Amino acid sequence: MKDKIKDLKVLTKLVSEHKSEGKKVVFTNGCYDLLHIGHIQCFQESKALGDILIVALNSDRSIQTLKGPSRPIIPEEERAEIIAAMENVDYVIIFSQEDPLEVIATIKPDVLVKGGDWSIDTIVGKDVVESYGGKVLALPMIPGVSTSRIIEDIVAHASLK
Repeated sequence: MKDKIKDLKVLTKLVSEHKSEGKKVVFTNGCYDLLHIGHIQCFQESKALGDILIVALNSDRSIQTLKGPSRPIIPEEERAEIIAAMENVDYVIIFSQEDPLEVIATIKPDVLVKGGDWSIDTIVGKDVVESYGGKVLALPMIPGVSTSRIIEDIVAHASLK
């Protein structure tokens, strides 16, 4: 599955080839630290919107900046391999910035997708994607399902012992 994990230069070339073949490229991104059913459904629904699904993954350093020094739980290489093992994911890219704007602006996906915890107006890359006629979507979220909630539940259960 490691063959699905690409750097920006290689991914840009592959996306160009896929688009020249008339394929629709879908992009989503996140931390994906402790994969849960909401992530899985997002990947499934995103893949259904096109032909090629790219999942951009926040690096460990990026997550620490966003969520604090205790995160991530799972290192970036392992998170990337877990996501790459999913049948509906075509490519995985790890990005070090706080957001994926550079990746989005470089590969120019046809569809940009985020989970429903993001409103359309707050999705990073929205303006870029819409500027060339692409679509931006926020998929419905599963109530009560989040990595932070899973971590809280683990801590609560551990403190009961």
